Amino acid sequence: MSDATVLSPAPRWSGGRPLRPRRRRQADPPRLLAGAQRPFIGTVDDPRNRHPPDRRRKARAPEGHPPRAPDRAGDRSRNPAARALGVETVLVTQHEGYHEITLNRPARLNALTVRMAAEFSEALDAVAADDSCRAVLLTGAGRGFCAGQDLTAIVNKPAAEIGHLLDHYNPLIRKLRALPIPVVCAVNGVAAGAGANLALACDIVLAAQSATFVQAFARIGLIPDCGGTWFLPRLVGSARARALSMLADPVTADHAAEWGMIWRAVADENLMAEARALAVRLAMQATVGLGLIKRALEAAETADLDSQLDLERDLQAEAAMTPDHAEGLRAFLEKRLARFTGGKPPEN
Repeated sequence: MSDATVLSPAPRWSGGRPLRPRRRRQADPPRLLAGAQRPFIGTVDDPRNRHPPDRRRKARAPEGHPPRAPDRAGDRSRNPAARALGVETVLVTQHEGYHEITLNRPARLNALTVRMAAEFSEALDAVAADDSCRAVLLTGAGRGFCAGQDLTAIVNKPAAEIGHLLDHYNPLIRKLRALPIPVVCAVNGVAAGAGANLALACDIVLAAQSATFVQAFARIGLIPDCGGTWFLPRLVGSARARALSMLADPVTADHAAEWGMIWRAVADENLMAEARALAVRLAMQATVGLGLIKRALEAAETADLDSQLDLERDLQAEAAMTPDHAEGLRAFLEKRLARFTGGKPPEN
């Protein structure tokens, strides 16, 4: 210590005793889920997930009004099997009425691997088996939605194995399309290659205005897969589908919405709030009816008019047998909002 160093006196209270520095209270460690090896994060950018939301009291809905919309921060799953999925490359958060599935390889822009495909498939199976789940929200962790296939995983493999990779990815597309509940996709950044087509397989797609969609396959001498050659011409028309596939140019979220590739482009900071609000809204609708709408629209892609008219008749008869249809009629006559429960029609 040099002679020029001046020591300040320790702070004292009026009694003359030195004050002790306050000890900072350490934050509670993250809770571990049953069977998990590391903390479940759920929605990675939501600080409210640090504490269980079920400590808060839930307000009762006033008479004549529908139940209060679920907390957008999300209740964690009470189902250990569902929660245990959210510890690796795919996170699953169960909110009231819907599941949020997050692709979770942010350091690689959530690029797809065989392992991720397997965990994603398990998550979709859990959704399909959970009657309390009435909608799905799909998004990506970090600054991207999904960069497509992780090329570092295949660069040293025989060329013939690239085709076999689709045996892992194609079932995901089929499961997404076959789910009898609506699937919302929140594209939070780049959606490239198979990642773009994974988003297009969903029912309603929102994208941040900074997001881009790119059919990058032609850049490495491949063709669009994961349904790209099926979705694109149906969404944007043959001319644009051919140009996008052959030129591999990126499409902004605003252009994607303008062309009908997605439903809406929203401000980046509003993306997840709007996507969760949409999932809540869908989860409060007539679940069976929404599933039948999906079936009818899917069939319309290949059916002629006569066949489609017959299918509409049959599905309408099925929808009319549901408790939600009866509730909808009562609510209309009583001039109130319907309280749909997602109930299925009685079995014959």
